[in-house]
Order: sequence, then structure tokens, then C-alpha cells
Amino acid sequence: MTKFDGKQKFLFSAEAIFDLRPLGKYDILFSFLDTSPLQKLYPSTGRDPIPYEALLRALIYKDLRTLPYLSDLVRELWDNPNLASVLGFHPLHLPCVENLSAFLQGTENSIFQQVRDSLTAELIDLREIRGTYLSFDSCNILAKVKENNLKTSVKDRFDKTKRPKGDLECRLGIMVHFPQPFHREIRYFWGYRNFVLSDALSELPISEETKGANLVDGMVVIPHLTSATSRFNLNIRGVIGDAGLDSAKVLSFIINELKAKPYIAQNPRRGKDPHVKVSSTGSRICIAGFEMLYWGKFKEGNRTRLKFVCPVTHSKKFRSTHPFCPWFHPQFLKGKGCSAYTQVLDEDVRKKIDYGSPEFKKIYNLRSGSERIFSRLLNLCMQNPSVRGLRAVSNHCTIAHITVLLIALAAAKTGNKDKVRFVKSFLPNI
Repeated sequence: MTKFDGKQKFLFSAEAIFDLRPLGKYDILFSFLDTSPLQKLYPSTGRDPIPYEALLRALIYKDLRTLPYLSDLVRELWDNPNLASVLGFHPLHLPCVENLSAFLQGTENSIFQQVRDSLTAELIDLREIRGTYLSFDSCNILAKVKENNLKTSVKDRFDKTKRPKGDLECRLGIMVHFPQPFHREIRYFWGYRNFVLSDALSELPISEETKGANLVDGMVVIPHLTSATSRFNLNIRGVIGDAGLDSAKVLSFIINELKAKPYIAQNPRRGKDPHVKVSSTGSRICIAGFEMLYWGKFKEGNRTRLKFVCPVTHSKKFRSTHPFCPWFHPQFLKGKGCSAYTQVLDEDVRKKIDYGSPEFKKIYNLRSGSERIFSRLLNLCMQNPSVRGLRAVSNHCTIAHITVLLIALAAAKTGNKDKVRFVKSFLPNI
């Protein structure tokens, strides 16, 4: 056999000579992607823009190849005209970074949500997503601003009233770290948070939304559950979540509206403080041993609180027999007296939950699937957006979810149901 000459020029491409189809797997993958919602983006007049369907396929390809920047994607398209053709571009009219960035910045997130919903609906029809047990969790998305870089010198780095000039739409949030066992450390960051409602059994996302980092899970979980129920007609038996969802409003919605069971960890802050002393009538007892006076009820966000005040400063009758505070509290010396607050807890809702039962522990353990979902999404560079602004970051995250669902749908429809979660390793073996 003659030695192969690597410098020899082929009259035809190597793919045609040896019948190689290295990009055929992308043809199969994108055949399951419904891009019809993008049709409404085309203008009725003027010259035709770069195909929006091709831009979406290119961004999905970027996620699959874990290319961190849009410039890396553009460079790969220019180096591989066959790839550009498979994605839907004209080989002589390839996109630049500005085209991709404008696509992410200017497209309404609802367009991408329709594409994602169509994939979710097909997976539900195939019984890959059953929706009997849903899990809710969120992931932090750090913004590309210098305030997040601790190597830079910035004044008022984490002052929430002074938003970073690099991204005025990001918000201040916190991240909890455990550098040592049982040693919690809280760090601040500027950015966003991606909220995900997922199917706990298949470990596939059902709905997602990106908001500012200042929002928490309990603020957005009810709209997600309501929307998922109405759009996909799910038969929900249980909702799983961490202690961030432990509120009377969320628990009551799950039990009374969804007719499901909440498998949500107890938040110790929601319970009764053992160090707080309460009289037989329900009033607070101050450090001096006096029964404080009830001073009204008011709402603070989703919480209802009762206010109690010092009886010495607020009751002439009590002051006639006890004119001074035995502890000479600083607030008493100011003439105001100390005050205390008690949160009103809906204990009747929590009494319906059997936290210690084997069933509760078994179902709650399914929550670890949310962590694996985020692990796959982070492998697609979801936590490292190359764009700024709420809309662009939201679209970046939604496309990452579309990629995960598209792989799952392709695996299910090609007879590889055991590989619906193989985001990185499914295509090479298709």
C-alpha cells in the first residue's frame, strides 16, 4: 500500500470521496426543532435578513460545543463552510458577532419560550415528561461587570442603590458557600437568577424564567406552577422544593389550588423562636418580665406581623405602679420604650404535612435532580453569558434549555430513550 501524501490536493472533498458525514448528526438533531415562532420576526418589506432559524441553530451549536464567546462561534462558521450550510446560512453571507448579539438583544424572550414549549409538549406526548412530581429551584447568573471582579478596586461595590454602569438591569443577590463542612459563607454578586420548574422523575425542565438576582424562589414559584398547569394540563401529585419555598402562601396554593402534596423542607426561621417568651394571652414578654401591649397588626410583603410595645411608656395605668424599666433599656431612656414583633404563622397548613414520614423523605430526595439539571445547563455555558441586559441574558438561558430539551427529544425519537439526559455525549454516538 502506497504511503498517504498529506500534501496531495483532492479534486473533490474528502467527505464526498470517502462518504463521510461528520455533520449529518446535526441534520438529524435540527429536524426535530420547530422554528415556526421565528417567522413573525421577518419584516414585510426590505431585503431579507440573515435567517433567524439559522441564528438559533448556530446558538444551539455554540452550546453543544461549549464555545464561551460569540466570536468563537463566528470563527468556527468561517472556518467550516459545510457547517454553516447545515445550520442554514449561505456560505457567502455568514453572520458576524453583531448579528448574533442583536438577535439576542432584540428578540422578545416569548419567541424562544414558544420554541421551548413546543419541545416540552412533544416530550409530554411521548411520556418522557410525566409531570407527576415537580421540582423548583434557581441558579445564579453573574453579570459581566467589574463589580463582580474582586481584583478591581471599586467604590461602593455592593451598594444596591448604585447599579453597575456595565449592566443597569442586573440586580444585587447573594450566594451561599460552604468552604468548610457546616460553615456557611455568604457572598454578594450583581447579576440575574434563572428559575426552573422541572420534572423530578425525568430530570427535564418544564418551564424557566430569568429575573433579577434580588428575587427569591418563593416570589415566582406560584406563577410557574399556574402556567405549567394551564399550558400542559399536568396531573401534579407533589411539588418539591428547599426551605426557600416554605411559606404559608406557597403551601396553601399547592394544597388548596393544585390539590397536590408539598414536599418542601422546613425553614427554621418560619418556626417559633424558643428564646421568645409569650404570655398565656399570646402577648410578648419583655426582658424585664413585663407583658407587653399589643399595638396592631400590619403586613410586610407576604408576611403578617404583630407589634408589641413597652407597657411602661404606653400605658398610664401600668406606669402608675411601675414607673421605670428595671433594666433601664436604652429605648426607655430615649422615652420611646422597646418594641417587639411576632410573625403570624399559618400552623394549620404545616400540620397537614407529615415531615418525618418515609414517603416525604423518599419524594424529597428527588430534589437532587434539580442540581443535576443545572449541572447539565452549566456545561452549556449558561452561567457564563457573553451578553448583557435582562432580555439578552434571558434569551441566552432559554436557548440553553432548548438545547437540553432538543437533545432529549432527538434521543427519544431515534430509539435512544436511555440517553435523553446525555447532553454532551449523545450526538457523537448518534
